[in-house]
Amino acid sequence: MERTQKVKMPAISQAVEKQASETAQVNLSSYFRRIHYEGSPSPDLDTLKAIHRLHPQSIPFENLNPLLRLPVSLNSHDIQRKLIQQGRGGYCFEHNLLFRHVLEAIGFKVKGLAARVVWNVPEGVLTARGHMLLLVEVEGQNYLADVGFGGLTLTAPLLLVPDREQETPHELFRLLKGGEGFVLQARVKDDWKALYRFDMQEQFLPDYEVTNWYLSNHPNSHFVTGLIAARTDPGERFALRNRELAIHRVGGSTERQTLTTASALQSVLEDVFRITLPVVPGLEDTLKRIAEGKN
Repeated sequence: MERTQKVKMPAISQAVEKQASETAQVNLSSYFRRIHYEGSPSPDLDTLKAIHRLHPQSIPFENLNPLLRLPVSLNSHDIQRKLIQQGRGGYCFEHNLLFRHVLEAIGFKVKGLAARVVWNVPEGVLTARGHMLLLVEVEGQNYLADVGFGGLTLTAPLLLVPDREQETPHELFRLLKGGEGFVLQARVKDDWKALYRFDMQEQFLPDYEVTNWYLSNHPNSHFVTGLIAARTDPGERFALRNRELAIHRVGGSTERQTLTTASALQSVLEDVFRITLPVVPGLEDTLKRIAEGKN
């Protein structure tokens, strides 16, 4: 019988637990309506799988706030207002903080982790711990949960064991041992591609705040310099990088399209990625610049 490796969850201080419980109240009914979840939630694997699948279908990955020089708040109420009430999306910190608050409200035990992204990064380049992910304890076992990795975000939790291919509603994924932590890989066509590496060092909101400020403000951040959006559907992934739209079909072809007008970009953001665009100065000019290839 195959033995499952268990990873001990790091302890969290009572002060931090108290602070988190006071600042992370989440409206579960509003969230469930947003992702079209109609089940009866409980802290079990079926619930985790269901909401992990539905979240990236309904709440898109997008970086309009950094692109338009608008602030990215990690306050729980601000995240809920943006991603739930306003029909917007966000990037990893917003998605996974919201997901964490939802899971904890249901009754799951959750720890925040951080990863160094290696996807599309030249070999040998060391990146910062710029990505947020979650460690979730379910029925005595530990799972990786991550609803905020953009074009290759997970659509199911992964059991935290190395060297096992794990199916999701989209690609195959696996975790490899890497030093004192793990490397997450996805099966893309016929190759295994590394997405990020992480360890079990627990992260707290101040840790994410520092990186969040850098990614949403630094002039060299790719979230500031270009447009990014992603969303899933059953059997499909939609990805937008500036004016290039890609529709990836699981186990099949990829359809690509170049959007050359601001109105075409706006339509794709609203209809394909289902983003309620913010009414702010500069949006139309920014979309026009991107459509003209001037980003």
